[in-house]
Amino acid sequence: MSKSVNRVARALAEAGIDSDIVEMPDSTRTAEEAAAAVGCALDQIAKSIVFRAEDHGTAVLFITAGGNRVDPAKASALAGEPLGKADAALIRTQTGFVIGGVAPVGHLSPVRAWFDPRLIEFGRIWAAAGTPRHVFAIAPGDLLRLSGAQSADFTI
Repeated sequence: MSKSVNRVARALAEAGIDSDIVEMPDSTRTAEEAAAAVGCALDQIAKSIVFRAEDHGTAVLFITAGGNRVDPAKASALAGEPLGKADAALIRTQTGFVIGGVAPVGHLSPVRAWFDPRLIEFGRIWAAAGTPRHVFAIAPGDLLRLSGAQSADFTI
């Protein structure tokens, strides 16, 4: 298993969350691909959307339901500073993950995070587990707690 997947597995285990990380035969890089691969509703996919905090140059994470989009104005208001596009290098340096496989937990460095309340409506959701082919299932409340995110409205 890759170092990225191992970090996610360790974060889940240390939090006492019993969840198997599953390697899919095909890509789960997009929410649509992930939902098709695991056989769930699109909104049951917890997307990890990373922005660059322009004042601080750090990664900021928005965990959102698969069918939702992050509203840049709402997200910036929550972050308390302008947000811009995070490039692959920033994402990799701060989270330790590649684009398309960014997990909501197991980051290399602490990341400020917000959580889409839409995810709470489900008994189980799925998230990336560190690569574009690995996912894990989790109760939304457990992911909210483990990610350290704040629940907030930031979608369009």
